[in-house]
Amino acid sequence: MKRKLSNRIRLVCTVLMMLAGFCACQTNPEKPVRFAIASDFHAPDIPDGEQRVAAFIQAANDENVDFIIELGDFCRLDSASQVYRDLWNSFPGGKHHVIGNHDMDRYTYKEYTQGMNMPGRYYSFDQGDFHFIVLDGNNLFDGKGYTHYAKANYYVDAKKRAYIDPEQMEWLKKDLAATDKRCILFSHQSIEQALNNGAEVRKILEAENERTGFKKVVMAFGGHNHSNYSKEINGITYVQINSASYVWIGEPTQSEKRYSKEVNDRFGGILKYSMTYTEPLYAIVTLNSNGATLKGKNAEFMPPTPEELNMNDSVGVFPLVSSIQDINVKF
Repeated sequence: MKRKLSNRIRLVCTVLMMLAGFCACQTNPEKPVRFAIASDFHAPDIPDGEQRVAAFIQAANDENVDFIIELGDFCRLDSASQVYRDLWNSFPGGKHHVIGNHDMDRYTYKEYTQGMNMPGRYYSFDQGDFHFIVLDGNNLFDGKGYTHYAKANYYVDAKKRAYIDPEQMEWLKKDLAATDKRCILFSHQSIEQALNNGAEVRKILEAENERTGFKKVVMAFGGHNHSNYSKEINGITYVQINSASYVWIGEPTQSEKRYSKEVNDRFGGILKYSMTYTEPLYAIVTLNSNGATLKGKNAEFMPPTPEELNMNDSVGVFPLVSSIQDINVKF
């Protein structure tokens, strides 16, 4: 009788412990990390730049994300761009910038990083269970040495620009090794397509995954190309974030049918050779231990559209689209 009672007591204790563990799991669920991402606003150079930045900040607030990040070519440091910086800084959570090539049209990287309150031209930060790395691909290489973009000095042969410099490469290796969190990268020039030494960067990322024996580096986001796609290379997902504003075509696009003469006279430098989107494009990314979901934004081309102008469905190798597609990535 005593033995039966003892067994019942042990059974009850086991059940109570299991229930306690279940309750603990229910009351302390994994907290995902969420961020809003956009790229290539070119806010001062389009007629509705303020409205596009404001819409992005409103969406970030509505989605209650942990931080916001833009992938470069955002705005200038002059007084006319103060409105964009004020909108950006109005977001109550974390705020991060990436240097873009056009951010170096008028400034040195020191001037720009200081003016935008960036910790450096490349840097990293943690949020929850994830480690985020911001890279700077705005370097020239002439075959002998590296020079950073400054005051539009990068208008040279395409093979001589868009490099990650050796100093940054060594920092990247050390930064990756110093964390045990899953890692996600941001850069203006996409690592898989636009960086001239992107293959070397990918080797560093893949080597870290091999060294640790698990999928530590999981994703990399890039801008610059004003397009949208995602592709997996050796276990790492690379995501191209479309411009928030327009796609550069490089030839006249009948902008006179899209905007008034006054607007074209003021912003014609970009509008004449581009096609703008009817709405700002951005994405909301949610991360947890199992993977990532990206909720993108769809818009239309302001007419006349590429179809009406008998254009191809791509600009070079990049899809000609007015959207950021939803994706799901498993870690």
